[in-house]
Parts: sequence; C-alpha cells; structure tokens
Amino acid sequence: MLKTRIITALILAPIAIGGIFFLPPLGFALFTGAVITLGAWEWANMSGIEGQPGRVAYALAFAALLYGLRHLPAMEVLWLSVFWWLVCFALVCRYPAGADRWGSSWLRAVMGVFVLVPAWTGLNHLRTAELQFGEASNSLLAILYVLFVVWVADIGAYFAGRAFGKAKLAPRVSPGKSWAGVWGGLAAVVVLAVVTSLLASANVSQTLLLVLASVVTGLVSVLGDLLESMMKRFRGIKDSSQLLPGHGGIMDRVDSLTAAIPVFALLITLMGWLVVTP
Repeated sequence: MLKTRIITALILAPIAIGGIFFLPPLGFALFTGAVITLGAWEWANMSGIEGQPGRVAYALAFAALLYGLRHLPAMEVLWLSVFWWLVCFALVCRYPAGADRWGSSWLRAVMGVFVLVPAWTGLNHLRTAELQFGEASNSLLAILYVLFVVWVADIGAYFAGRAFGKAKLAPRVSPGKSWAGVWGGLAAVVVLAVVTSLLASANVSQTLLLVLASVVTGLVSVLGDLLESMMKRFRGIKDSSQLLPGHGGIMDRVDSLTAAIPVFALLITLMGWLVVTP
C-alpha cells in the first residue's frame, strides 16, 4: 500500500504542479475544470448514483454547468459559498438527525454543485487576480498560500490529535478527528501566517488580518473534510473512488480545499489584497 501511494504521488505531483503553476489563465481554468469534473463523477457515487452511465452523465452535466457559469461574477458565487458552508455546519452538527431531509439521491447531487462550483470559481478568481500583500505581488502566491494553509492545518491536526486527541470532534461523522487536532492545526496555521507576513515584509495590520483570514480558512477546511466524511458515511463507502491508487479518490484529497478556497478568496478580496485584472 505504501509503495502504491508513493508511486501515485510521484506521478500526480508534476501534473498538479504543472497544471496549477505553469498554465496561462485559460489553460488553468480548463485544467481545474477537468479535476472538478472528475470530482463530480465521484460525487455522483456519494449521491447514490450507482451505475456508471448515471455518474458519467452527472459529470458531463457538471462540465457543461461550469462552462455555462464561466462568466458569472465570482463574488456572488463566493458569497453563496459562505452561506452554503454555514448550512453544512448545521448538517454536520446534527448528523445523523436530519439526514432524512437531504438523504435523497437528487438532493445529494444538488449539494455537489454547491461544493464544487465555488471551489472552481474561487481558484480561477485567485488565478486571474493580482495579489498585493506586503511586498508580494503575484497571482499564484494566493493559490500557493491557501494550499499551504490546508496542508499545514492537516499536519498540525495529525500530530496534536495523536498526542492529545481524547475529546472527539464529531464522532458520529468522523471518529478519528479530535478537538485537540483542530486547535493544533489552527496553531500551525497561525505560525504559517506570521512567517509568511515576515517574508512578505507586511505591516502589523496586514499580519493580523492574514492571521484572521488563515484561521477562518483553516476552520472551514475542517468542515469541508467533515462534510465529505458525512456523505460517505451516509452512503456506506470508505473512499469517494479508487481513481488514485493508494489514495482513494480525488474528493478524498481535495475535500478540505473545496471549502477553504472560496472562503479564502472571498476574505482576501474583501481585504483589498486581490486586484482583479481586466
């Protein structure tokens, strides 16, 4: 299993790096759209669509939806995402109570739209805007930073959870997660924000705002993870798919990012750090 995970990671890493950091905006939109479409194919499974024809049809419809929404104002989608994740917070907190209200296959399929479309919109909003933070000025730095926020939060949560994780966060949704993991992950995110501010020669107010934005992003990334765990638990599956040998599916790798990206994009836009280019 470990060998398979390593081989898969070695194959995927250059593809992901090239697709995110070396493509022009249009190529980036197509690349991320392809990834989101594969995620939609997996979401169809979590929605209860068992046959491959149905899953493929859902994914193709999703790709058409992305194309149709490509000119929709990003800020409207990002604000909608915030309200959506507030709804998800209530769903996760109540689970399994209330599952009868959203458990039908078609409602779970609709939920996938609110998860995946804002993630794609947020990514492309970050890619086509110019980041102005301290002395940093590069459209790709914001994408790199939000990736680091999620990764650092995961790493901090892992070690803190192993050391102190007795109080469970959401045992009916994801028994392995603990409150200690949440606090450990957020502490690691704070360190990341401070170090980033120092490297970018940011002033004190910018540093404090980045810490705030990073903590909020780290928190909502946990919710993204929990939502997918809830969906899989309700569906009775362990992984979203076996598309990535040794790693499960694409959704298993990007569940936290689907929540973190749109929220982070909205926050730093409101803070005036993103300048949208014509």
